[in-house]
Amino acid sequence: MSAVTLFVNAGGHRLECVLHPARQLNRPTLVFLHEGLGSVAMWRDFPARVAQATGCRSLVYSRYGYGQSDVLAAPFGTDYMHREAQEVLPDLLAALEICQPVLVGHSDGASIALIHAGSGHPLAGLVVMAPHCFVEDISIASIEAAKTAALNTELLQKLSRYHRDAAKTFWGWNDIWLHPDFRAWNIESYLPVIRCPILAIQGEDDEYGSLAQIDAIATQALNSSDVSLLKLADCRHSAHKDQPEAVIRALVEFLDNL
Repeated sequence: MSAVTLFVNAGGHRLECVLHPARQLNRPTLVFLHEGLGSVAMWRDFPARVAQATGCRSLVYSRYGYGQSDVLAAPFGTDYMHREAQEVLPDLLAALEICQPVLVGHSDGASIALIHAGSGHPLAGLVVMAPHCFVEDISIASIEAAKTAALNTELLQKLSRYHRDAAKTFWGWNDIWLHPDFRAWNIESYLPVIRCPILAIQGEDDEYGSLAQIDAIATQALNSSDVSLLKLADCRHSAHKDQPEAVIRALVEFLDNL
């Protein structure tokens, strides 16, 4: 069976979804949560490769304001990741009858996964790539650089290949991250509540965050023995693009050990 594209109403919005069928029985469903400027299309072939390697049924979706989902109608608040984790994601999982999945998140998506798990929702596991647990100067500097690129280059034109309204998508993300109130954003209080195994992955050359982000998960999670860290050399913010083979190997091993 091939992947199926569908649109699902969740959290009051129509969301673009792609489902890859299971190839093995008794495997958890994987749910992919994209980065701050990501979408279904921007994952490229990574979810399909993971589904093939693991045999797991896999859901990939574009959040509200991204990809081919409903266009962002109003600016994000500083709680936009909390709302996604605590309201939209549970609604989407219920609509698709997905129970106790493994969340596979990147960047903002990884933070959403951590908040969801730390809010008491049952999960089989968490895979978080380049998560944000708190705001760092390096994050703000890179997001400032992205703002300059959007104003002075063809960045928005390139993003228009992946989003219905690239300008609203970009500025919705960029404006809130650079808002002064966002500097206090912090989700470390959720980490000690997480009960499922965690695989945390980060590139040593990540331009959006330091290794302190995944070290915080390792030291603050409820069961530190259930946290595996993968720190990748010659790797920037998107480990699944810079080091896909290493990430897929780690995912397969993590799932086999659940």
